[in-house]
Formats: sequence, C-alpha cells, structure tokens
Amino acid sequence: MATQRPGWTDQQVEQAIGTLLRVGLMMATVVVVLGAVIYLFRHGAEQADYRVFRGEPADLRGIGGIVRDALQPRGRGLIQLGLLLLLATPVARVVFSIVAFALQRDRFYVTVTLVVLAVLLYSIVGGYV
Repeated sequence: MATQRPGWTDQQVEQAIGTLLRVGLMMATVVVVLGAVIYLFRHGAEQADYRVFRGEPADLRGIGGIVRDALQPRGRGLIQLGLLLLLATPVARVVFSIVAFALQRDRFYVTVTLVVLAVLLYSIVGGYV
C-alpha cells in the first residue's frame, strides 16, 4: 500500500501550477494589449523613420523605469511590464514547485527544483551581474 505524503497531493499541485501559468499568461496578455492600444492611440499616425536605429529609451531598460512608465500610463512602459510579467510566470512556477515539494517533504525534488531555479535565474540575470 502506498503511503501518502503530507501536504498537497500531486494532482492539487498540478492544478495549482496550471492555474498559475494561465493567470500569468492572461495578466501579461492584458497588460501588453492595453499598452499596445495606448501606444497606437498616441503614436499610431506617426511616420516611422527606419534610416536611424533607435533602441529602447534608457528609462525602459530597468524594472524601476518600466514600472514608472506603466503607472503613468505610457504604452511602451505597459508593453515592457507585460513582457516582464510573461518572463516572471515560469519563474513563479518554479518557486511554487519548490514550496509544494517542501510541503510534501520531498527533499530530492526540492533540491532538483532549486538547481532549476538557479539555472533559470542565471540565464535571466547572468549577463548583468
């Protein structure tokens, strides 16, 4: 007879992770679409000049600037915030998995998932540290 671990069942964890991923994706989509609507409303009639490359403004290269622009609300800031939410969704899934495995007292999977989180975080911020 199989013994049941304390904490959440595997099915509950899978359902919670599925919900987390769906909600993260929907939030990111809504924020990006809202930003696109605002951006197009304000800048849709402008003529694009492709002769000179202009990258992102300096204020949209950091999280603080993105949040400030999104709160104003500016279209580019909202679009960038939506992309950050999209990027944060799988990170949140891995963090949630660590908590779920810890509640189940499954040390092996906690360790493996911590390694996955470390690799994921390194791939995101490794070039900036």
